[in-house]
Amino acid sequence: MPDSHADYDDHFLARLNADEAAALRSRAVARRFDRGATLMHQDEVPGRLIVLERGHVKVTTLADDGKESVLAFRGPGDLLGEISALGGDPRCATVRALEPVEAIAMAAADFESFLEDHPRVALVILRVVIARLREADRQQFEFGAYQTLGRVAKRLVALAERFGEPCDAGVRIALSISQEELAGWAGASREATSKALHDLRAMSLIETERRHITVRDVDELRRVA
Repeated sequence: MPDSHADYDDHFLARLNADEAAALRSRAVARRFDRGATLMHQDEVPGRLIVLERGHVKVTTLADDGKESVLAFRGPGDLLGEISALGGDPRCATVRALEPVEAIAMAAADFESFLEDHPRVALVILRVVIARLREADRQQFEFGAYQTLGRVAKRLVALAERFGEPCDAGVRIALSISQEELAGWAGASREATSKALHDLRAMSLIETERRHITVRDVDELRRVA
């Protein structure tokens, strides 16, 4: 798994200047989570915000019928739980570690005090939230506009661009993701997702192994998407 801090230039932590980052860390506490651990629970009363430093998590929501949908995957530099913590509303999603995770956590009241002392960070958060809203809107559009093959291909392109590591065969997605998790993110059944992966393998666009996928040609996969 990638654990470098150089891979999140567009994420929350990298948008802070040196003084802001130091002030944030001085008010936060270090936390470690094992693989599979829950960092945040849907519907719980918010009590803290978390900034990931190493490792990756999945963000999911549970519908009334018990079906779990994957909303996003987050990694180093990402801020989690800010909307619920600052708004005071129950959390709208669950966050679980896909691998061992290192993070810093801060109580909502401490974060509010931090923002009062560093008002520019509020603009950083606004931009992060806007980007996530656009991401969510784009996913909703894709659910209705694309067949499963196209949606799965788009998700693989996104994973390759954010979590990809160059290798001899192409770009290896360095994120331990199951077929079921990919299906939940693509808004498709596991069976339909399995067929889409089979078709993409037949087109020589991807190679698959347990919980890992290698994209052989990102540009060509983008055209399929």
